[in-house]
Amino acid sequence: MHILLFTDICPSSSSLLIKFCSKSTTSHCVNHCGRVAMESIPLQIVRNRKERKPGRSIRNNHHRCRISMPIKWVLHWQPNAGHTVNSQILAEVSQCVESINGVKEGKWKATLSFYRPVIKEQTNPTEFPRDFLGISLPDQPNKYYFVLRGQRLVVEADSTIQTIMEKLQSYKTRLALNFEGFQYQLGDFQLRVGKVVSIQSESLRGIVMEMEYKPISSWEKSHKIMGEFFDIWQDALSKRPLPGHFVHMEPNFTEFGLSGQYTLQHTAVQYATIMLQMIATAQSVRN
Repeated sequence: MHILLFTDICPSSSSLLIKFCSKSTTSHCVNHCGRVAMESIPLQIVRNRKERKPGRSIRNNHHRCRISMPIKWVLHWQPNAGHTVNSQILAEVSQCVESINGVKEGKWKATLSFYRPVIKEQTNPTEFPRDFLGISLPDQPNKYYFVLRGQRLVVEADSTIQTIMEKLQSYKTRLALNFEGFQYQLGDFQLRVGKVVSIQSESLRGIVMEMEYKPISSWEKSHKIMGEFFDIWQDALSKRPLPGHFVHMEPNFTEFGLSGQYTLQHTAVQYATIMLQMIATAQSVRN
């Protein structure tokens, strides 16, 4: 599926609303209410609509091949019933990586934001996503990824879109989280272990781990070796008296239009999936 991003520019406020459309609805979206197409790779805004010839839309570049990346599983820490995450668990997990000869290579950081549109009176709210996620990843810092859970869409954009959204104030951030910690090398595997904290505070919201196998970029072909390594990791971690365990939740990537060749879009979808689970876990603890 070809995905286009569209903006709705309000003449009275110069605000901008982003709309995500499939190729099959492109004509309607471009011609309805003066919406302007935005390229998704790289994401560019057409500032002067008069430059656009009547009856023609600006196509995105999704026909270009996505760059395959090493396969990656994104895991989250699931506390046992009656327990919560804490810094001691994070320290024990990091020590466990080093105990199986993981070599610390440096720090890493990813950011996830929950967005909601600021709907103007003249705008029909049903035409736009109720909410969506924006994710920045250390593997490609000049890109930004949108995940629309309801529409099952994942879109890659230039990182400058964050600045544009902030200046135009058409979307507000409900919650912004940092994933940060250290990365380790174990032969052909790379592990990233980190805490989940709110940007506004340092309170611990969760623990995540990225497990990457560099020689393979096929999701299907990687299952056996990734599963075997995950079993080894779980066995090593089980020797420590920790109240919980890591969970791997595999999304249905085909629902998001993603193929079996792994890309950073797959990583973005995994982060969106584990965040929903972490939120559900936190709510169940409070209840």
